[in-house]
Amino acid sequence: MDDFLLRALMGGFGVALIAGPFGSFIVWRRLAYFGDTLAHSAFLGITLGFLLEINLTLGVLLVCQLLAVLLFFGQRQRQLGSDTLLGIFSHGSLSLGLVCLAFMDDVRVDLFSYLFGDVLAMGRIDLYWIYGGGLVALSGLLWLWRPLLAICIHEDLARVEGVAVDRVNLGFLALVALAVAIMMKVAGLLLVTSLLIIPAATARRFAPTPEIMALLASLIGCLCVVGGLWGSWQWDTPAGPSIVLCATLLFLLSILMPRRRSA
Repeated sequence: MDDFLLRALMGGFGVALIAGPFGSFIVWRRLAYFGDTLAHSAFLGITLGFLLEINLTLGVLLVCQLLAVLLFFGQRQRQLGSDTLLGIFSHGSLSLGLVCLAFMDDVRVDLFSYLFGDVLAMGRIDLYWIYGGGLVALSGLLWLWRPLLAICIHEDLARVEGVAVDRVNLGFLALVALAVAIMMKVAGLLLVTSLLIIPAATARRFAPTPEIMALLASLIGCLCVVGGLWGSWQWDTPAGPSIVLCATLLFLLSILMPRRRSA
């Protein structure tokens, strides 16, 4: 197997393992639009990386973390709805990134790779980011697992039972921001949310418990990586969109199958 294809598989598997548990919580808490907002803001992080001449993944991570904090405090005010606030941050940060990039005359950027991912160009540094950052993200999610489940069931009841709801929510948003930054290389800013929610939505139809759903979502994500890369190799299609298309086909196929009690 060619080295670049092996690195693509390893990177894709790493992203799928991260996306499964995080995507499960995003589906449970109906936070898909929040994922989109983080993904769109990632372009501002890419611009910041070029401007400061730092690693682009680090630039994306810094901006996503900042936006997660701003969204957390913004959602605590009562004047604007959460969907309105997310729309403002989403399109505002994306537009700011594009405008700033226009002023960098000495920078030439392949927008296609950032919009839709470039998993076939995966390098060793990218793998270090995926597996190192993924270990941190999954460790943090494991630590917050039980209080997050309590909040998903009933936030007010969780607060009465002593769960530090605000701190848990802030921690979860920060971890999602880390996960989105890690996944950018594979799926790109337009497709990263789909890689979070589609395998999780597929797994939800068959998983009897939250833990099994998270595990099954990761396994489905790995299957989508294999199918998408195989399709890209066979028909010379973009790898990132091919992975997401494979996930979509599996979801549509799952609708036709008998449904079990879901998580």
